[in-house]
Amino acid sequence: MPFMPRSENRRSSCSVYPTMWRTCSLFCAWTLLFLTEVCAQSQRRPIFTCGGNITGESGVIGSQGYPGVYPPNTKCVWRITVPEGRVVVLSFRFIDLENDNLCRYDYVDVYSGHVSGQRLGRFCGTFKPGALVSTGNKMLLQMVSDANTAGSGFLAVFSAAHPHERGDQYCGGRLDKPSGTFKTPNWPEKDYPAGVTCSWHIVAPKNQIIEVKFEKFDVERDNYCRYDHVSIFNGAEINDAKRIGKYCGDSPPAPVFSEGNQLLIQFLSDLSLTADGFIGHYKFRPKKFPTTTIPPTTTTQPVTTRPILITGTVITAVIRGGSMYATISIINVYKEGSLAIQQAGKTMSTKIIILCKKCPFIRRGLNYIFMGQVDEEGRGKIAPHHFVMAFKTKNQKGLNVLKNKQC
Repeated sequence: MPFMPRSENRRSSCSVYPTMWRTCSLFCAWTLLFLTEVCAQSQRRPIFTCGGNITGESGVIGSQGYPGVYPPNTKCVWRITVPEGRVVVLSFRFIDLENDNLCRYDYVDVYSGHVSGQRLGRFCGTFKPGALVSTGNKMLLQMVSDANTAGSGFLAVFSAAHPHERGDQYCGGRLDKPSGTFKTPNWPEKDYPAGVTCSWHIVAPKNQIIEVKFEKFDVERDNYCRYDHVSIFNGAEINDAKRIGKYCGDSPPAPVFSEGNQLLIQFLSDLSLTADGFIGHYKFRPKKFPTTTIPPTTTTQPVTTRPILITGTVITAVIRGGSMYATISIINVYKEGSLAIQQAGKTMSTKIIILCKKCPFIRRGLNYIFMGQVDEEGRGKIAPHHFVMAFKTKNQKGLNVLKNKQC
């Protein structure tokens, strides 16, 4: 082994240590940056779970896993509590749930209070309601999903406000005097704002009913009142089984009479077109007052079981209780009846129920001709005496002939 002077030995070891030190420093700096970025990301993007109790002046609520796809077959409940003497104001920033004109499958319910509270609304699809305001310092959100179509869920923010802190975006409330007036925000100076939800809960003594009349009425027109509209319900909550009517357009609805001593009036405007709005009046009546003038479900399109003939592509198809429930992307409509049609941009879709087990089995992604009737909820109904068959371009000419003929 050759002899190495001590000075050279020291010099060699000194040349090695700086290299090790630089490598270690770089590794530590990279690790620190990585951990800092991870922490920053966790702070920027909260993790949303299924339900919970939330207390404070303000906060954010999101569906489980938002902004990812929410899981199927879940029921999540969030209970919000703000300080005593304040009310909860909730605003949806984003919503994407399975779309259905009655929100029967995936939906979010919002209630004023935690137990047996008044339902302020049920929401699905991509429609963002306006600000929802509780009557007290508690609010409850409940999201339900079924086994099928899912989306990104929802994101909402809440804050505490003083009970009478009403601006353009806040309206509605409890009405319990013998007579009174309700109107859209900004009436009559200018159009109502976009993105508004107003709920008026009218309560009469138990031996009386309620009469409602609209003096002026101008709400964005649509054949099915899918966008801006007024809905009136018997009772104290939004329940489609108890809905008296759904109204839009520029013709005042006929006078409405409640069945009992409570009535709920809800006005919704989406984020696009607006109009003048409305002013309505209510008064209490003796219970023996006749109630035979209740109007149809909509002022613009009465619900009847008229024939339909459409062509479309199957988006979803699920069997429930021996019947098939399908969502159809519409190719063409030849006979519309009173079919409820949803529209998102240029895409139109509708719901079809095939009642007979012997009808042709439909498959997702394929095109069909559907001929049947419309049920009381605006869905297409295909019974054993109706038909479904595969649609091909060569069928187009024959269908155009049927368009103007009686079924």
